Amino acid sequence: MMRNWLLQLPRPQKRLLQVVADVFLVWLALYLAFLIRLGVEEMITPLGSHLWLFICAPIVAIPLFVRFGMYRAVMRYFGNDALIAIGKAVSLSALILALVVYWYSNHQNVVPRSIIFNYWWLSLVLIGGLRLAMRHYFLGDWFAAAQHVPFTRRDDGLLKVAVYGAGAAGNQLVAALRLAKVMRPVAFIDDDVSIADRVISGLHVFAPKDIQQMLDLTGAQEVLLAIPSSARGRRREILDFLERFPIHVRSVPGFMDLASGRVKVDDIQEVDVADLLGRDPVPAQPELLQRCIAGQTILVTGAGGSIGSELCRQILMLGPITLILFEHSEYNLYSILSELEQRVSRESLSVRLLPILGSVRNQHQLYEVMRTWHVDTVYHAAAYKHVPMVEHNIAEGVLNNVIGTLNTAQAALQVGVSNFVLISTDKAVRPTNVMGSTKRLAEMTLQALSCELAPVLFGDSHKVSQVNKTRFTMVRFGNVLGSSGSVIPLFHKQIKAGGPLTVTHPKITRYFMTIPEAAQLVIQAGSMGRGGDVFVLDMGEPVRIVELAEKMIHLSGLSVRSEKSPRGDIAIEFSGLRPGEKLYEELLIGDNVVATQHPMIMSANEDYLVWDVLKERLTEILAAVEADDYGRVRQLLRETVSGYAPDGEIVDWIYQQQRLDP
Repeated sequence: MMRNWLLQLPRPQKRLLQVVADVFLVWLALYLAFLIRLGVEEMITPLGSHLWLFICAPIVAIPLFVRFGMYRAVMRYFGNDALIAIGKAVSLSALILALVVYWYSNHQNVVPRSIIFNYWWLSLVLIGGLRLAMRHYFLGDWFAAAQHVPFTRRDDGLLKVAVYGAGAAGNQLVAALRLAKVMRPVAFIDDDVSIADRVISGLHVFAPKDIQQMLDLTGAQEVLLAIPSSARGRRREILDFLERFPIHVRSVPGFMDLASGRVKVDDIQEVDVADLLGRDPVPAQPELLQRCIAGQTILVTGAGGSIGSELCRQILMLGPITLILFEHSEYNLYSILSELEQRVSRESLSVRLLPILGSVRNQHQLYEVMRTWHVDTVYHAAAYKHVPMVEHNIAEGVLNNVIGTLNTAQAALQVGVSNFVLISTDKAVRPTNVMGSTKRLAEMTLQALSCELAPVLFGDSHKVSQVNKTRFTMVRFGNVLGSSGSVIPLFHKQIKAGGPLTVTHPKITRYFMTIPEAAQLVIQAGSMGRGGDVFVLDMGEPVRIVELAEKMIHLSGLSVRSEKSPRGDIAIEFSGLRPGEKLYEELLIGDNVVATQHPMIMSANEDYLVWDVLKERLTEILAAVEADDYGRVRQLLRETVSGYAPDGEIVDWIYQQQRLDP
């Protein structure tokens, strides 16, 4: 086939073909210029008295075409820049040819002045037009930009999509889809009434109120949101509107992802569930972001986890000298290190990355790391946070969440780390599970330490007082979208499998926040602490999980199967609350909350035990854990953590097996 033969030619041969074609086009443009000016009856012959002009024209034009890069452009990706280059090259060649004609005409035959003007516009049409024609020939898509023209429609088996947003992102997306040939754009949808019923990039523009008409006329099977710069509230309004139509909705990435170069405009993805929440993030305060990071050495524990890895990404861009990644999972540590190294190389950042394999259960290792690299700020994100998993493994939950936090805090205090920020959770408020109670106990540990000027550390048999120079801060928030164990990825997986979607209870609600927003607020909150502060992030309104499931089904172009709609596509099943789960989560134990300088960060005043009393409780809890006495562990947690009220039997695997085999 001619197309394949041309595409497989070596690059030098392709360029030679272009040069030869341009020589003939220059001659043709000059010949037609004479024909238009003189007419058929007075038409000259090229080999007549103006042969010199036909020799000069390509001699002038071709070097300029080479200089302007017309033979470096790839035909399949021929775009506006190439057209501008052609316009400049042809115009300059016509101008130089006019000077040649002016000089030569004084000595030889006179050439009509209009010939040059005719030659200029004919060259533009012929040379530019040939390249546009060859572009469509190589793409094999002659009618891609003419779907509104009668008799040009055809079914090529590609997925038909409508693009919501006829702006720059929408047009780039259409061009990318046509080039990739994996989807066929068939229409635009746009809120701008001034372009409704117009044609852009060969596609009819429909107003939102005419979406059903668009579906009937075009047979579109998906809607792609190409509104990356729209506010999240506006995106939620659009998604709520589209939910009523039986069509799958997906989106192009957000504006910041596009600007950073992490993704391209044609990287289509499922609708961001953050758009369903509809809350626009509050702009960060730069002075708060940089206060504990810029020019300092930072340690992040749990650096490979959901929150820890996002903290590392954001810390990297705030100018630290050294960023220490402390993680017990080798794979997670390797993953986040590889990502950050690529970013450091790509953006030429002057920061040293130190990956440390280790456990927060090892206080000596933590101490050596902080002492060796003179750590200034610690973000403690290492924790077990999956409620049912911790409920079945009580000992590990206590040792990792409580003792791990204690070890990290005491190592920081010994070294003299300036700032220590604990990543906490809303499940620490009146907890019904081990995870929540251990996180609240971790908070109480930091609260107690922060009130001691020279505490004797837990486990110190020599009873040596340590001067406390560390400012301890706790930041409490709810669920983050997309974290490990989050319900959102599970719903996506279940929808792809055809359902059903499993929800624990019809009335269960949760607070949600995006991981980047949570990490950014954690950094800012940590900068505001004076010592012992418990900061609470404004999580907005709680979300009913069943409503979230229904929206995700609808925006996948499917319907919910229920008693009212037995022919629906995907059912929602209720599996019952798992061990330790609550219907509703809270962010505050009491009502004594105080506003801060940041509108989305509040400061809570929570009760706690003094350090000497708390150490005794920790000793008892640790002894009960080592003895596998989980009944005693639960009792001690209830006596220590205000509001801890477990609502079921102990389900720890070891405890249950001990009861079976006494």
